Amino acid sequence: MARPTKCRIICQFPQTLEFTPEKSGDGKDPVIVTVDEFETIRLIDKEGLSQEQCCRRMQVARTTVQKIYDSARKKLADALVDGRPLRIEGGRYRICDGQNSFCRKDTCSKQEIYQMFQKEKGERTMRIAVTYENGQVFQHFGHTEQFKIYDAEDGKIVSSEVISTNGQGHGALAEVLNALQADILICGGIGGGAQAALASVGIQLYAGVTGNADAAVEALLAGDLKYVPDMQCSHHEGEHPGGVCGSHHEEGIGCRHGQC
Repeated sequence: MARPTKCRIICQFPQTLEFTPEKSGDGKDPVIVTVDEFETIRLIDKEGLSQEQCCRRMQVARTTVQKIYDSARKKLADALVDGRPLRIEGGRYRICDGQNSFCRKDTCSKQEIYQMFQKEKGERTMRIAVTYENGQVFQHFGHTEQFKIYDAEDGKIVSSEVISTNGQGHGALAEVLNALQADILICGGIGGGAQAALASVGIQLYAGVTGNADAAVEALLAGDLKYVPDMQCSHHEGEHPGGVCGSHHEEGIGCRHGQC
């Protein structure tokens, strides 16, 4: 029997999920780069880590990192040389929670986020986060400066508070929500990369919501919240206009909440 594939730890979910050649339209199939393959490119080619450092960061063997990296480089070459679209999706991974031994040795921004935003939650509590500004649902997830956090039990709100994002950019907002132990996010516009990042940490998304934030949460609890199930929004958070939007509950990830 083959050994099960070990989840690879990635620091952050890629924000841009699709790249398309300027002169496209000839129907070429896209090159699919998995999220863990993307991570090796980011760590080795972007951050300048050695393969040894990369394997420590991703918590896999060096031979595994080399195999993933070689596959990623071949796919990038195929996309560039053949003029094919490139899409980032799938793979077997989990998002780092800042407890990686590599992170503990060399303090990273992920640790700082979890230390800053970690918030206790009761076993029976459903925690709902809303992008927030002046009592309204803020319409640009990637630029939100505040979340209003609601704790609900037995279908009723038991507490709420407004929390500043402290200048965290769009790339870190999913981690902020994960540190807050949010179960649900209500927001206006949101890009594909952010949607996928939320899905990867198990946060349910209700996008395309407008109006009063308190009323939106009450409507959600009553089961009649109006939202956009297949939110298509590719111009938020500086994403490429070809960014893929959707639920992104991809088959083959299966490593959410640290369970591999």
